[in-house]
Amino acid sequence: MYERVRDVIAEILEITDKNEITRDTNIIEDLGADSLDVVEMITTLEREAGTVIPDDVMATLHTVGDVADLLDRMKGNK
Repeated sequence: MYERVRDVIAEILEITDKNEITRDTNIIEDLGADSLDVVEMITTLEREAGTVIPDDVMATLHTVGDVADLLDRMKGNK
């Protein structure tokens, strides 16, 4: 899931070198994503995973690894 999250972020933020994005990369602070970027990223990932991330949980996601780990857990709970 990490690779897919990284790919979606790179596409939305137009980052050409995906190696700049690691599990510890902070989506807002390190990559400069704004709230619209985050919504687009989450919406895309939710659609692909066939799940919905609750707003209160979404507020706790800061790094690429946070998002990937959550989606892995949610996918495992299906």
